[in-house]
Amino acid sequence: MLVSSSWFSSLGLRQRGLLLTAAGPLIISPDALLVKLIGMADSQALLWRGLLTALGFAAILWLRCGRGSCPAMRRCGWTGVGVAALFGLSNAGFVLGNHYTKGGNVLMILAGTPLIAALLSRMFLHERLPLRTWLAIGLCLVGTSLIVFDDAGPGSWLGNAFAVLSALAMASNFTLCRTRPGIDMTPMLVLSGLLVAGAAWLVGLATGDGMIVPSATQAGYLALLCLVLLPLGFTLIQRGPLYLPAADVSLLMLLETVTGTLWVWWLLGETPAPLAFVGGALVLGTLVIKALLDRHRERPAAGRGEAAGENC
Repeated sequence: MLVSSSWFSSLGLRQRGLLLTAAGPLIISPDALLVKLIGMADSQALLWRGLLTALGFAAILWLRCGRGSCPAMRRCGWTGVGVAALFGLSNAGFVLGNHYTKGGNVLMILAGTPLIAALLSRMFLHERLPLRTWLAIGLCLVGTSLIVFDDAGPGSWLGNAFAVLSALAMASNFTLCRTRPGIDMTPMLVLSGLLVAGAAWLVGLATGDGMIVPSATQAGYLALLCLVLLPLGFTLIQRGPLYLPAADVSLLMLLETVTGTLWVWWLLGETPAPLAFVGGALVLGTLVIKALLDRHRERPAAGRGEAAGENC
């Protein structure tokens, strides 16, 4: 179990979801930066990313569930297979989007994920979101646009399409998870990594590219990103739909945009434009105010037992 304490268990379900889901984007925030530093060709980047993240997810699953790992995966059923496929599509779309278009375009398109998730949940799950959630989505869209304004542009239609694919797949993933209340879908992230690696290998065969061994520097970045940051961060994020609507999980993922900008500023010396600071403050302020409003309006439920989805 990644988070286990009497204090955590004493929290309401929404508070648990907020803590888990908010921690995930903060952990994976160096993703776009490290993708650029690794600098591998498309199929190679996805092949190594898929293989190593599958290994990292498998290690986390074993630490959480031990010999119950396989039963935990079987409990996910065909819904879990769909979750794995959608997560893999989102992962691939993010990487390829950053390869083929400006990073600002990718982040701006991904900022639409909460809106997509809200619409999908309304259409397929009949979940009604409060007005404050819709307002928060709108404000965060504005804030994210301000953050990436200088780095956005026409870009490549192919890269923009990959970013749209990533946003659609991530929103669909979170919505699909909500169709199986109480079932933890994080074990299926192992399969997702293998699907990404398999698809990248087939593309490499078709294009005549063999497996390229990364340099020592690339291997270090890959190990940090794919064995540690992505498995830990996405395991936390993927647990979000156990506690929160898909739109709220997607909203919290916008924390990655704010903190990712700070990483680039700190490590690469790329000073954000003044508008980026305004946008970051708008996103963070909106998320904090919404969390406080949700907490104020949440009615304490008596006799809450163990967290939903503790299947191991």
